[in-house]
Amino acid sequence: MPKRIISLILFASFLAVPLAAEDGPEGAHSEHAESADHKEEHSFDLQALLVHHLMDSVIIEWQPMGTRVYQDEKPEAFAANPYRRYTFKDEQGRLYKYEGGLPLHITRRVSMMFIVAFLMLIIFIPAARKISSNPYRVQGRFANAVEALVQYLRKDIAEANMHHPTPGYVGYIITAFVFIFLSNLLGLFPPFGEMVLMAKQLVTGAHHLGNHPAVGETDPALLMIWPGITVTGDIAVTMSLAGITTLLIWVAGFHYQGYKFIWHVVPAGVPWPLYLLLWPIEFLVGPLAKGFALTIRLLANMTAGHVLLLVIAGFIFKFQTWWMPIVSVTGMTALYVLELLVALLQAFIFTLLSAIFIGLSMHRH
Repeated sequence: MPKRIISLILFASFLAVPLAAEDGPEGAHSEHAESADHKEEHSFDLQALLVHHLMDSVIIEWQPMGTRVYQDEKPEAFAANPYRRYTFKDEQGRLYKYEGGLPLHITRRVSMMFIVAFLMLIIFIPAARKISSNPYRVQGRFANAVEALVQYLRKDIAEANMHHPTPGYVGYIITAFVFIFLSNLLGLFPPFGEMVLMAKQLVTGAHHLGNHPAVGETDPALLMIWPGITVTGDIAVTMSLAGITTLLIWVAGFHYQGYKFIWHVVPAGVPWPLYLLLWPIEFLVGPLAKGFALTIRLLANMTAGHVLLLVIAGFIFKFQTWWMPIVSVTGMTALYVLELLVALLQAFIFTLLSAIFIGLSMHRH
């Protein structure tokens, strides 16, 4: 909790106050002003770095049946908000967007979800085939590791917190844990495209302090291979996962209790005046509040770690002292080890709470 609060405060302060060079006193010489402008041009901008690495962006444009509209040709289409998320720039610097059709643009997080889903398939399908071929035989370390993980999630998380769950509920718990854990873990590795571009800039001498490669400058193929962004750092992803848990709370209630779940949602023995007050809280507000808590907990913890890593790394370029790289690298190393634990812990907490919330609706208390 302290790490999350401190990192969110730092993140809000850097977004609210733009980093710029201090203005000189009135009446300064013109050469001093030119020097300040030159320094500001190449100064380190931590705000831009945070936005660049934490926000999602489109790497492949795809809007079927949509028409490309340029700003200079149709300015009224850009009058409301010219810098919307799906506003693009061509090689000549002209802004354009798409009108009509279905926006199916491939973003960095969408590409990362494809990678996580692909890894889940190549890990669990071969292991399942190997285990099912002869369940009573030791099939090797890989198959044993997968089987041990599945058995732990099934017995110690799903069945231990649910009332004789059917395979559908157990499958959701296992899938959610693996997806969240891989998303958290793989989000700690930087994108290949930016690493290649930064290496080229360092070799050619074109890299300046505070400049970082933009997504549009990198090769889309490299970004598709490895976009290097945390999927669970997007509220759309965490809200979707929490929404499935919220929906399963109602589904499990009707599945195990039938239509009686409508009034059995309130504990037995509650007086009628209090019953009328508790029913909307237990039936509507309670599941929604649980889903909201799951959404914010996973989002905040995964975002906080990346903000702290970027802030600690930014201290090297911001202060530019000989001892700051030693402090920053040491702090980032320790924080990376902590983030590995957080990646596993947050996946465990999300699935454990989901199993508890779903299990509570399976029978009346």
